[in-house]
Amino acid sequence: MAEPRPKILVVDDIPSNIHVLSRILRDEYDIYFATDGERALDLVQARMPDLVLLDIMMPGMDGYEVCSRIKADPAVHDIPVIFISAKSEVEDETRGLEVGAIDFITKPISPPIVRARVRNHLLLKRQTDLLRSLSFLDGLTGIANRRRFDETILREWRRCGRTCLPLSLIILDVDHFKAYNDQYGHQAGDECLRLVAEVLSERARRPGDLVARYGGEEFVCLLPETDRAGAAAVAESFRAGVAERGIPHQQSPVAPHVTISLGVATTVPTADDGHEILAQTADRLLYQAKRAGRNCVQDALVP
Repeated sequence: MAEPRPKILVVDDIPSNIHVLSRILRDEYDIYFATDGERALDLVQARMPDLVLLDIMMPGMDGYEVCSRIKADPAVHDIPVIFISAKSEVEDETRGLEVGAIDFITKPISPPIVRARVRNHLLLKRQTDLLRSLSFLDGLTGIANRRRFDETILREWRRCGRTCLPLSLIILDVDHFKAYNDQYGHQAGDECLRLVAEVLSERARRPGDLVARYGGEEFVCLLPETDRAGAAAVAESFRAGVAERGIPHQQSPVAPHVTISLGVATTVPTADDGHEILAQTADRLLYQAKRAGRNCVQDALVP
């Protein structure tokens, strides 16, 4: 499968400038454009470009403000910004770098210089993203870690809020895992967690779904654009999949094999910080599943 082409967002209030940059870059990159700051910020969130080429002088919100807002948002602050502007004074370039831009290209632009700088910064971003992705993996199971989950839920919460689509969260853990470790040893316990992570990864099939290790024997699955019924079905698939693996657990009063309990919460995001309530609700439902005998799913809507 071919690697997807990098995405570049061009922001300029003069369409002819956008056309020039698009003509220079379109053979190698997917180009999006905006002619004002508000639209640019919307596209940054919706498209998650790999690079932003940003004019400074625009009506309403200028480029400095757009860059400042990008860099203040934890969900998108790692996207590199290059200013492209007719303003060429040292103080203009200095201000641009101070608000978070990584480079400054003056107009009239030179196509070879634009291509070279874009290529270099995208290569640097790719290398940075690779190192960053490694820091987001759980060392034991190889799936996403808590840090990756915390970042992703914030981004998906805002995206689903803008589109008025549901967001679901599953929190689960391995039933009587301490007893498992006591019986079989910690090395076997680690292998058990790897097998559970494998089942979850196999059954969360969509590219946007995120399975992560939450801590200890707890796992989470974030399901964007998924309603209550759909999320409950995924959770039940997780439960059945782990049971089907038949991992022996002689010390479990639930079954002779490893089982999991799951809590599922669903909502359509509204308030900016509501993702915390979503997680709290899923956690509460997980404990309801435990009180109900374990090896089951409890789900609910968050008002």
